Amino acid sequence: MHLSVERTAIPEVLIVRHEAFRDGRGFLMEAYHQGAFAEHAELGLPSSFVQLNHSRSVKGVTRGLHFQWDPPMGKYMRVARGAAFLVAVDIRPGSPTLGQHVSVVADDENHIALWAPACFARGFATLSDVVDIEYLVTGNYNGAAESGIAWDDPQIGIDWPLSEPTTSDRDANAQSLAAWLARPEAQVFRYEDWS
Repeated sequence: MHLSVERTAIPEVLIVRHEAFRDGRGFLMEAYHQGAFAEHAELGLPSSFVQLNHSRSVKGVTRGLHFQWDPPMGKYMRVARGAAFLVAVDIRPGSPTLGQHVSVVADDENHIALWAPACFARGFATLSDVVDIEYLVTGNYNGAAESGIAWDDPQIGIDWPLSEPTTSDRDANAQSLAAWLARPEAQVFRYEDWS
């Protein structure tokens, strides 16, 4: 399996490109291969995950920005169907890139994926009529220790491709980055512990 991994402007966030084998019938791609992922461990790409989640959304939806601190949950996001704008935001207190983000347009043709450790808030906006996103995650879900940041927080300043997206009530009422940083739980993601 050919896999290329590149660091972004925030080195802990990685863009992963998968090779697909195409013919007249379509394509075949290894979306996850433990050995191939392990070859990129020095960049911070994990090779072991505990859960695979699958999300389907219609066009014009924004989900996020979500994170979980106990257990810490890193996410490897890929678009299995359609196209989406994927985002990861640094929420580590003390980080030199605190509040900065990485974004990429991923679709079922370019086979780009985004890895962001647990200390980043992740989200996406849908760009096609139907979007299926798969998440490989490094921690089991714990609703008592997960939260979110407002997708449109001006302190973060993400240039979303949607001006008035459809969101959940939870995401529409999510806290600001400043409010998150004022919470004691934010210290779980202190920069010196995650760099």
